[in-house]
Amino acid sequence: MTEGTTTAAAESGDTLTRLEQEGEIAADYLEGLLDITDLDGDIDMDVEADRASVSIVSESARDLQKLVGRDGEVLEALQELTRLAVHRETGDRSRLMLDIGGFRAKKREELTVLGAKASADVKSSGEPLKLAPMTPFERKVVHDAVAAAGLRSESEGEEPQRFVVVLPA
Repeated sequence: MTEGTTTAAAESGDTLTRLEQEGEIAADYLEGLLDITDLDGDIDMDVEADRASVSIVSESARDLQKLVGRDGEVLEALQELTRLAVHRETGDRSRLMLDIGGFRAKKREELTVLGAKASADVKSSGEPLKLAPMTPFERKVVHDAVAAAGLRSESEGEEPQRFVVVLPA
């Protein structure tokens, strides 16, 4: 191994350790939340795309729906609170992703299909296509789907009305 390879491997290991620590802090925080709310759920931790990923899962997804809220609004708020809890413990900004009851995973699938369909529409029409306002997470998924289809996209507007525009090649 060369010195550069050894250094890169050490940095990669440090990053993985840091992200696993973020996941553990988040899991402790969320377990406390579940106890307070008297909801049942198991916490799954992972590292995906250079960020900690934490999921709350339960056999009774109906109970967890309270933590998702309408259109994921409560989930977004809980994700921010969890990121703040991680920041308080580590001193570093967290990009942690939280999923509850598979809501975000299902939303990712739907948005990937939307991005692919929008890309196909733009390819056939040759005209830019503006999509409905979305959260940052939703826009990221659509941007990725558009890029996978070989087109480019941009975000326009101001929060909370920020939206994706799919552009022709």
